[in-house]
Amino acid sequence: MLHQPAFGRRLRKLRQARGLSQTALAGDGMSTGYLSRLESGARQPTDRAVAHLAERLGLEPADFEEPAGGSLAHALTLVASTGSEAATETLRDALAAEGHEAPVLRWQALWQLARQRRVQGDHVGEREDLEELVRLGEAVGLVALRVRGLTRLARCLRSLGEITAALDAAMTAHHLAREDDLEVEDRAAVLLALVSVEAEAGRMPDARAHADELVELVAGRSDALWAESMWTAAAVRLRQGDHAAAEAYLEEALEKFGSSEDLVLWLRLRLAAGRLHLQKLPADAVAAERCVSAAEPALAFVDTAGLRQELTALKADLAFLTARYDDARVLLGELAEVEPRMTYRDRVRLDILRHQLRIRSGDESGVQGLRALATQAQADANIDLAADIWRILAESLAQSAADRGAAASGV
Repeated sequence: MLHQPAFGRRLRKLRQARGLSQTALAGDGMSTGYLSRLESGARQPTDRAVAHLAERLGLEPADFEEPAGGSLAHALTLVASTGSEAATETLRDALAAEGHEAPVLRWQALWQLARQRRVQGDHVGEREDLEELVRLGEAVGLVALRVRGLTRLARCLRSLGEITAALDAAMTAHHLAREDDLEVEDRAAVLLALVSVEAEAGRMPDARAHADELVELVAGRSDALWAESMWTAAAVRLRQGDHAAAEAYLEEALEKFGSSEDLVLWLRLRLAAGRLHLQKLPADAVAAERCVSAAEPALAFVDTAGLRQELTALKADLAFLTARYDDARVLLGELAEVEPRMTYRDRVRLDILRHQLRIRSGDESGVQGLRALATQAQADANIDLAADIWRILAESLAQSAADRGAAASGV
């Protein structure tokens, strides 16, 4: 049964969440004065009034009950303490009903919801939450909140392959963070995003300079921020062809950063190290296999679709490198059967591998496929990725020619 004043509070939140005035909600079937008294708790709602308001709001009468998690603050506490899917859904429901009376609290809720989307690999959903979060941060007027929202948005846009927009967000965040002299954690988080986006855009001198600035900024730490900074610096060195320096950064992070600090990051560091061993010259399949073996058991504790897909993709690349082409095809088939929860770059990497396998089997469509991927990456301003694809195409063609020559000579 619905009781006052809880019903009135809930009604007002639902109305405000939809941007309706009291007059617009009341319509022809109810006076604005009566609606006002319902919202203030001065009148007990009748069944007829509840049915009318539910219809106007597109709800069921039962929706006027307070959310199971109670207030937005209570729902935030549940998410922070448990992180469960049920707690996340409770928070989303509470946010929808909260209206606009607590902007900072709403910002915190959106931050948590976006974080959960990121962990699950749902970058499209994460972007929706982050765009609203950025708008809210601007309305609140706190520079730190604006910077944090723009930083996370930049990283999300990079994951979606929208490099130009990601660069704009990261550069704006970097300017604001320096202008307002924010704390080390905020400045480092901005640099993490900026370096990654600059590298994708092919602005390697800028990425290298900012990566060096980042490493200096977090020197002396050993926490998650430090570990991710080492990873980012390694990625820049790797793209510049300095495999030894890249490996040194990652090995230091692997050695000093414990799984108890952040198991997801601990696992992703090992996946990153596995990829590094496959990309360095010469590739080290044995070291990459060790990384896979270390990462796989951790999925039992943080098994998300995105992480499992990352691991499967790494195993497919490893199978291709070791000439286990049928195994690579099977692994790619497994990934094709599920909804992708990977970054734009990782999804393109899968397409690259599919075309490489076609070329290996003598299918010329693989060549056209790689060319199309490279052209699209250039059009998306993803210059670093485009360069990688052109290189892989050249290597694939050279290997194919060598195989044909060996077959012709009977070797």
